[in-house]
Amino acid sequence: MKRWKQIIIGCALVFVYAQNARGQSGFDSLTTSLEQIVKKDSLTGMSVVLVNSKQIIYEHNFGYADVAKKTRYTSKSIQIIGSVSKTFIAVALMKAVEMGYFGLETDINDILPFKIANPGYPTASITIRELTNHTSSIVDNPAIFPDTYQFDEAFACYDISAYKILQNMGYRKKVAPSALKTFLYDYLSTEGKYYSADNFVSSEPGSSSHYSNIASALAAYLIEVKSGMTYAEFTEKHILKPLKMRNSSWFLDNKQVDKYARHYYDLVSSFPFYQCITYPDGGLRTNTTDLSKYLIALINGYNGDESLLSKASYQTMFTPQFSKDNPPKGISLAYRNKGIFWNLYNNGTIGHDGDDPGVSSFLFFNPVTGKGGVFLCDRYLADKSEIIDLLVKYTR
Repeated sequence: MKRWKQIIIGCALVFVYAQNARGQSGFDSLTTSLEQIVKKDSLTGMSVVLVNSKQIIYEHNFGYADVAKKTRYTSKSIQIIGSVSKTFIAVALMKAVEMGYFGLETDINDILPFKIANPGYPTASITIRELTNHTSSIVDNPAIFPDTYQFDEAFACYDISAYKILQNMGYRKKVAPSALKTFLYDYLSTEGKYYSADNFVSSEPGSSSHYSNIASALAAYLIEVKSGMTYAEFTEKHILKPLKMRNSSWFLDNKQVDKYARHYYDLVSSFPFYQCITYPDGGLRTNTTDLSKYLIALINGYNGDESLLSKASYQTMFTPQFSKDNPPKGISLAYRNKGIFWNLYNNGTIGHDGDDPGVSSFLFFNPVTGKGGVFLCDRYLADKSEIIDLLVKYTR
């Protein structure tokens, strides 16, 4: 009887392995196409994962996390993900709304310990919703924002020539290291040392669209004010731990350095590792294994699972913010609308992309098919559309 049970179990395992192999083999053409893109675009390293509502259905890795050491890029390789991080602000904000901290129509000055006003419209309120859909009138002043990137020259080796290129582009680290609260005060309060009328656009809040990392980080800071926790602590408690995203964090960790993918300028030259003062807008460090857990949770949440957020929160987060008949100035709805930070693409998918020095990323899911995907690359890719189109195709 015992031997018979062993035979049954063995047959079941063979069936599972066969099914997995058959599933992966169905993606052979995807792998081939991705390999061609990696070669054509001279990408250093990349990881691609596709999921359904239960598990990873495709995983493939390309190139190197560390070229000099010949360390392969894998689904466990950790890198900063750029603006895909903003989707975590969306989830955190909706959790804060559920906890009664504020509503999306709340005036930010009803929460902040310092006042913020567009100098051209000093009596106009700025709402939390306007921060989330980039119509707050707060912008990233190019004379200041690049300097919020804090390059750590002592963390690991890097190429001086690549670093000089960044410095010539404006990444000069002239903004002093500070807490998120301190920088936002210095940038947005009239008493702040980085304050300028150029930190705002000359249009009334809510009337025009201007993508803003700093406004996004401000939304995260509102959570800090109301919760009494740092944004990093809040997201660790309410997102990362519940989803068992054990390799995800907001700051550089010396103990993890061997797991980090370097940030490449070209096929051999790498930038120094860096952190961002406005870290909520782009500073999450993670890998495709952890992001697959996040994607699966979002797919299930969209379909009614309330483990992370309520049904009402998901509905609000993914509701189009702009009317097709009267969108704000500066945005075209021909390609996408906006949810709460999320992009609602006209091909039916929901997602967000990310770019930073030595970083490209994209995360999305298809609500109709219940499938999604993510890719991380340790080199900036000016045009991600070819990879995105492929992944969307294979999740239809």
